[in-house]
Amino acid sequence: MATTVYLSNPALTINAVNLTDQATSAVMTFTQEQLETTAFGDIARKFGGSAVTSLQNNTFEVTLYQSYAASETEATIYGLVGIQTTITVSPTAAGLATPSATEPKYTLTGAYLESHTPINASLGELSTITLTFTGGALTKAVA
Repeated sequence: MATTVYLSNPALTINAVNLTDQATSAVMTFTQEQLETTAFGDIARKFGGSAVTSLQNNTFEVTLYQSYAASETEATIYGLVGIQTTITVSPTAAGLATPSATEPKYTLTGAYLESHTPINASLGELSTITLTFTGGALTKAVA
């Protein structure tokens, strides 16, 4: 069976600002909430089904180096707390520009950032922040 080697080097934008050069970790989690469809007479619980649709409950967690320069981490993130925003992420930089089956682009529209830590400093270490965006509708582009 053929396999491919995938070296993690994703690209991402938050609120249309490319923060790939500040990112050290990115995790997109696609979730469809479980809806029970068990009815009288069933002998086991049933969930979902072709006629039952459930709500997405997605999350995107990203760790970024903190940078206070214009158009970098702090300037991009600070104003996003408490509002909905759009995130795009792809396994590669090429996938952000031109998605394909092997380099898909995921777009999370309407994601909510509840909090941000503007200062996270320790002596002798690079400052990083971890953000968790929740909600929003996730779509996948392959062309």
